[in-house]
Amino acid sequence: MSKIAIITDSTAYIPQKLVDQYDIKVALSYSIWDGGKEMYRDGTEMSPSQFYARLKESADIPSTSQATVTDFDEIFKPLVAEGRPILAIHVSPKLSGTLQSATLAKENFPGAKIEIVDSMSTSMELGLQVLAAARAAEAGESFEEVVEIARGAKNHTGIFFVVDTLEYLHRNGRIGGAKKLLGTALSLKPLLLVEDGQVEAFENVRTKAKAKARLLDIVGEKIEGKQNVRIASLHAATEEEALALLREAEERFNPVESILAEVSPAVGANVGPGTVGLAFSTDI
Repeated sequence: MSKIAIITDSTAYIPQKLVDQYDIKVALSYSIWDGGKEMYRDGTEMSPSQFYARLKESADIPSTSQATVTDFDEIFKPLVAEGRPILAIHVSPKLSGTLQSATLAKENFPGAKIEIVDSMSTSMELGLQVLAAARAAEAGESFEEVVEIARGAKNHTGIFFVVDTLEYLHRNGRIGGAKKLLGTALSLKPLLLVEDGQVEAFENVRTKAKAKARLLDIVGEKIEGKQNVRIASLHAATEEEALALLREAEERFNPVESILAEVSPAVGANVGPGTVGLAFSTDI
């Protein structure tokens, strides 16, 4: 175990085996149902499969909430007591208040070595940034070097995804620049990305099959000529599609690492079931 403590939040939804391997601490986001009467922590109090099953059947679209200052206090306290330097890498503040919670919690530990980094993204783009920092820490890099890697990682990562509908992003206020696609033909599948910390429109594709093929082409263009390529296929209740997409990506790009990841309930509430995407990192 590295002396450096790496923290992220559950919007990354890094597969548990990697969380365990690198001893990553995860601040859990919340999904909120029935006008605030029910609140569940990501992945622990309601599994993704339970969440998406309910989301498909419910007329109620849940809202989400970030990990609280108290949640971060509980994570920081034992790490500070052990004298471990802490690096926290979190979802974009344009998408969640998580980074603000972490920053406020940091103030409760004056003198502790705590650095907080804005990933400017979410899901497995965030996850790949966290894993890059965790690998550097495990390799024995200094705290300052690991922080520098984390701060520069956004320049080496990306994420593109296709949703079945923009309804969830729109109703939860996370639609960003993709709102320009609202009102387009219902048969079209919006191809989106996270850019400058918010969801942006990339293009509309006529069918989901063509959208997934386009995802592969776009990622291929982004990683062409790059080294140390890592790919993550992500999904919201559409594992078979995501696995098939990952297999195609492996054949085309020969990555040094490939990951199949679920979209966390807190993110899934905003993108909706049926979402599938590809995140990538290079040269880190």
